[in-house]
Amino acid sequence: MKLARGIQYTVRGIPEEVDRALRRKAAQRKLSLNQIILEELSAGMTVARKRVDFRDIAGQWTPDAAFDEAMSAQRQIDPDKWR
Repeated sequence: MKLARGIQYTVRGIPEEVDRALRRKAAQRKLSLNQIILEELSAGMTVARKRVDFRDIAGQWTPDAAFDEAMSAQRQIDPDKWR
């Protein structure tokens, strides 16, 4: 995203839940609050995003024995039905 130099906005009345969500996203992605706000504003406009980013969900798998067991049961082949 090309940053415009010299253009600044002052925005008042940001709802607390919006502030929390923006700050959370900035912390998770290790970006500045300003950069997150610029990305969110751009995404809300007709400006094309440079790429899709899945960093906030990638690598989030948590092992679950019950899930693994259920998946294993589903993967069993019934020889009588496989003909």
